[in-house]
Amino acid sequence: MQGNRSRDTSPEVAVRRLLHGAGLRYRLHVALLPGHRRLADIVFTRQRVAVMIDGCYWHGCPDHYTAPKANATFWREKVEHNRARDADTTAKLRALGWTVLRFWTHESAPDIADRVREELAAHG
Repeated sequence: MQGNRSRDTSPEVAVRRLLHGAGLRYRLHVALLPGHRRLADIVFTRQRVAVMIDGCYWHGCPDHYTAPKANATFWREKVEHNRARDADTTAKLRALGWTVLRFWTHESAPDIADRVREELAAHG
């Protein structure tokens, strides 16, 4: 499992290239919750927009996740815990005034970048 990247994944880098090419500047892998090691993948601090690009396997994508047969109970609990943590992180960030945008890695990078640009435009 150590070979699985938790940051700088191909979908994340593709989105970052599009955003940077559009003239947008951002911070990477920022812990926004005091006392937690939960990181946002892409952060626009002035607009208070946090972007998360979640992996289909680790975060239990409803379209692509398939539970492994070996050690099924462990993996089911692991993914359920990840999903609960994601929901908690989103709720806590929203309570602090952040806009949280969550995407799956299977979504197209241009679509994600467009959605981020729309949200940033709405924040002025």
